Formats: sequence, C-alpha cells, structure tokens
Amino acid sequence: MWIVQAALYGVLKGGRDVMKKIALTKSSKLEVLFFYTLLSFILVLPKTGEAVAIFNGQTVYLPLIFVKSAVIYVAWICSFYAIESLPIGFYGLMDMSRVVITSVLSIIIFGENLTLGKAIGMVLVIDGLVMLNVSNNSIGKGENIQVKYVALVLVSCLMNSCSEIFDKWFMQPERGIMPSQLQFWYLLFLTLMYFVHITIKHIKIDWKMIYKNYWLIILAVAFVIGDRALFNANRTGEVIPLTLLKQGAVIVTILGGKFVFGEKNTLFKILCAVVVVCGIVVGIV
Repeated sequence: MWIVQAALYGVLKGGRDVMKKIALTKSSKLEVLFFYTLLSFILVLPKTGEAVAIFNGQTVYLPLIFVKSAVIYVAWICSFYAIESLPIGFYGLMDMSRVVITSVLSIIIFGENLTLGKAIGMVLVIDGLVMLNVSNNSIGKGENIQVKYVALVLVSCLMNSCSEIFDKWFMQPERGIMPSQLQFWYLLFLTLMYFVHITIKHIKIDWKMIYKNYWLIILAVAFVIGDRALFNANRTGEVIPLTLLKQGAVIVTILGGKFVFGEKNTLFKILCAVVVVCGIVVGIV
C-alpha cells in the first residue's frame, strides 16, 4: 500500500510543479506561496479535533513540527524562485538531487541498510542528473539556465530532504502522532510564517487572487491529498525506496514542460528521466 501512496504523491508533486509555474504567470511568488499555504490549511480545518488532541501528552513535538515548518518555509521560497525562472522540465530533473541527500541522511539517522539494489538505484539516479548537467543540449543552448537558480534548486533539495527525514521520524508508531495532526500543525505554522514574511517586508498582495487565480485552489487540493498519502506511506515504507518512488514526478514535469510551456530538449530530458526511473525500479525491487 505504501508503494501506491508514494507513487501517488510523486504524480501529484509533478503536477503541482507544473501548476505552480502556471500560477506564477498570474500572481507574484509571495501571493502564490501565501494563498497556496493558506488554502491548504483551510482544507485541513475539519481535522481540528484530531489536531488539538496532540496536547494530550504529545505537546513536546510541537517545537519540532515548528522546525519542520521553518525548513519548508525556506525550501519553498527557494523552489518558487527557481520554478519561475527555470524550464519546468529542467527543474524537475534537478529536484531529484534530493534522492542522494535524503538517502544519506536516512542511513545516518535511521540506520537503513544500503543494499546493492538501493546503491545501484542511487547511481542510476545520479547518472541521469549528471547527463542532464553535462549535456550541451540542455545547458546554454536553447534554454535560459542560470547558475544562481540551479543553486536555489539545490538549497531547496537540501531543505526538503531534511523535511522528509522529519516526516519519517514523526510518523514512526512510537511517536503516537497521526498524519492529520502533523499536517494541521505544520500548515498552521507555515501559513503564519508566510503571513509574517509579507507583513514585515511590506509586500502588497491582492486578496482577490485567492479566487481569481483558480490554480491556487487546485494546487492546495493536490497538496493536501499528496501530503496525506506521503505521511501514511512513511508509517511502513523505508526512506530510501520512498524517496526513489517520489521521483516519478519528473515524468509529469517534463511532459508538462513540453505540452504546456513548449520547452525544448524534451527527448533528451526523457532519456535522462528513463535512466532515473530505472534507478527507482532497481532501488525498490
């Protein structure tokens, strides 16, 4: 079951990345970030009863959930700047750098075994990324790739990898935390962080965008469903196979880049993605 849930998250994540880029053509980065997060929190409000139950002996976890939220706060800002400025297919491939970071962290923190299959899978994923970066067809020819935005993707990957480790730790049965509790509290903290950000920075946002830019609503729905599936998958699945499975998102971003934004070098990106998908299959079998 966890395999299906992780794969569902991957498909929805790829779709969200494409939709984020579309939403950014209608609203500013901070508008999308804030409204996307706010709407996601509104969608989980029906779980308030379960969420407040965390005060029955598990309050100690709230500061750590706040830290997870702060990590995501940084990750999303970096990723939104990158998504707005990079071809979405290229972004999707670069985002898979988190496979290596998350795998290393899971071995160190959870003591997961790096089997031969997992190792080969990681190597194939890395190969797919290297192919993308060294190819003259994808960098510097036909697409506007700036190093600073690639750096932002890598920072986002590092932060997201840390968040994924938090997710696995929180979802271990001995913690006694339900997926609905984690989702409620971290979305609440995240919404407040972005609200404070736009307030301190005196960033003007158009509140009408919350219903004018309907992509924000679709994004929020896809995010809440995908995140819940991921939290459930974390209860039984190991981090490395989970991380590999989630990279199926790259197929969606490459196809979205081609058919929605008319991006170039699609065949080469698909070749890179095939190498990565082979790595995913080898890593989870």
